[in-house]
Amino acid sequence: MKTQQCNVGVIMRRSPADHKWLDEVWTPEAVLSEAPGTPAWTPLGMDGDATLIYAGEAQLELFSSDTAFYRDNLLSGEAKLWVALKRDMASGALEIMKVTADPNEGEICFESGAEIVGTVPLPDPLAEWIADFTNEHHVERPFIKRQRDKSGPDPRKNPGARMRGPG
Repeated sequence: MKTQQCNVGVIMRRSPADHKWLDEVWTPEAVLSEAPGTPAWTPLGMDGDATLIYAGEAQLELFSSDTAFYRDNLLSGEAKLWVALKRDMASGALEIMKVTADPNEGEICFESGAEIVGTVPLPDPLAEWIADFTNEHHVERPFIKRQRDKSGPDPRKNPGARMRGPG
């Protein structure tokens, strides 16, 4: 499996929450195609009542086995990156967990303990880099439909039927 990676910068938006149990809401704002030398969690300025903050550097990794997903993302008309953050249990600070261009991996982040998962538009330089990687490594894999084993009744369709075998 071939891989490539690049370091990107993540910008987050911290907004006041209009909720009795939350003080603030964090959402991904943008991903920079190159990580600047700015220290993580540096405030960048205000946007209305929200604060834009440079959250830090993350590694965007591409895998040759996932090129079909990257291609689908690029062809969607609104290519995105998924950004996932989790809270460090000891310090309570947010940490960047993942930045990915794979929609399936982005969805998995919801189930893997990420506290914040959001999408941002895919910057043009990264879109070109992902397209080049996809064009170079994509192999079309035919869909092969599995055949049902016809050796006995299917207990899912007939709960009273028993499968053949020992016993």
